[in-house]
Amino acid sequence: MRKNNAFGGTAFIAYGLFWLAMAFGWATTNGFFGSYTAETFDPRQTGAAFVAYLILTAFMIIGALRTTKVLFFIFLAIDFLFVGLALSAFGVAREATHMLAAVSELVISLLSFYYAGANILNNHFGEQFLSLGNPFWSKKTQIDILIATVLP
Repeated sequence: MRKNNAFGGTAFIAYGLFWLAMAFGWATTNGFFGSYTAETFDPRQTGAAFVAYLILTAFMIIGALRTTKVLFFIFLAIDFLFVGLALSAFGVAREATHMLAAVSELVISLLSFYYAGANILNNHFGEQFLSLGNPFWSKKTQIDILIATVLP
């Protein structure tokens, strides 16, 4: 946010808060903050949070169209993660949707490690050492398409 990167700041804060909430929920259900009866836990409440983050991620994936291909695919995998988590929490094909979430998380992890490594090495060498891919949607591309359709 300090460098006028609302997209990156929003992602960092929103998903950081998500994992803090997940850790707090886990700690609460495991008695870290006193007695708690697991019978009062309703997974549909967590499912509602997963749907909310799915909506946020849908907006983030639109923004990622103007970043890099790697970042776009990270957000696409996050979409699949939240679909799997939400459906699993609501009890829809629990094993299959849980597996979708697990595979999505693995893909997110692998792509994120690549993205971090590419950023570090590209900045260190001052050139494109590892490719992150050009954006799927850029202003220049849209203008070129507009000109090509208007002018013969």
